Amino acid sequence: MPAITPRSAVAAAARRDELAAFLRLRRERLAPQDVGLPGGPRRRTPGLRREEVAERAGVGVAWYTWLEQGRPINPSVQVLDAIARALLLDPAERAHLHRLAAVPGATGAAPAPADPPPGEGTLQAILDALSPLPAGLVGARYDVLAFNDAYAALDPRVALLPPAERNVLWRLFTADEESQPLVNWEHELAVMVGHLRNEFGRRLQDPQWRAYIRRLSAASPRFAEMWARHDVGAPAAHRKTFRTADGRRVTIVATGFTRAEAPDTKMWIYTPADPDGVRVIGELLARYREVGAAGLLADAANQSRPGADRREPDRNGTDRRA
Repeated sequence: MPAITPRSAVAAAARRDELAAFLRLRRERLAPQDVGLPGGPRRRTPGLRREEVAERAGVGVAWYTWLEQGRPINPSVQVLDAIARALLLDPAERAHLHRLAAVPGATGAAPAPADPPPGEGTLQAILDALSPLPAGLVGARYDVLAFNDAYAALDPRVALLPPAERNVLWRLFTADEESQPLVNWEHELAVMVGHLRNEFGRRLQDPQWRAYIRRLSAASPRFAEMWARHDVGAPAAHRKTFRTADGRRVTIVATGFTRAEAPDTKMWIYTPADPDGVRVIGELLARYREVGAAGLLADAANQSRPGADRREPDRNGTDRRA
């Protein structure tokens, strides 16, 4: 049995604290009716009671209470699965529960990043070959490591940032509402924070990750509030709608591909959801290659001036003259 060092004891305590918070918040989000129990008028706190979760999972109330209190106990896979069923956890949440409990067979720590410098090598050639589809290489912490011209045309502000500051979450959480590139950005932010929490579960003691969470929490109260929910999700192909620099709307399907040699990163490819999206991205790409990211933003600023002949999206996202 390996010796317990002060550092490993601190790491284990931090992991148990994460586990305790996750279980408590998942219990509190469930209404009694969600699991076939009567609501009753005497409930003073939201969600299920601990004894109700323990009964549904077939474990002792005291034992489950200790688990929610972060005490040093070692639940089996079978018990954790029973708790997952009692709390109606989805597959991503169940895997997160296993990681936090450090059960045998759970996905371990994340691999060390192995990303080449943006703009160099085969990866950039692949991204460039994907144009006119916007595509970018994104790390687990939402650092944008490389991208093609179509990606920059869809969101020119990210191309103007220094490489070290190209982080999707930081940009979205600290930008003013007018410069948000996503239409339904509150929903998208919640989804991405769930993905971030999932990845953080693999890196609880990584000082760079913990520092990133602290800095973003300090910079954005909205992020701090979302992070405190302990919501967990797994990336999947999904639709989202961008607001372009000139005010048009483009709906795309985002599909992520994991690199075999660097599973810490994903290549995200944006496929337009309709012919109008294909046309708009094509126009933006052509203009980007002519005037660059700053030129696209300058065009948008000129169009927004009173009396300018500008384009605005109608309710279907199609261009019309203002």
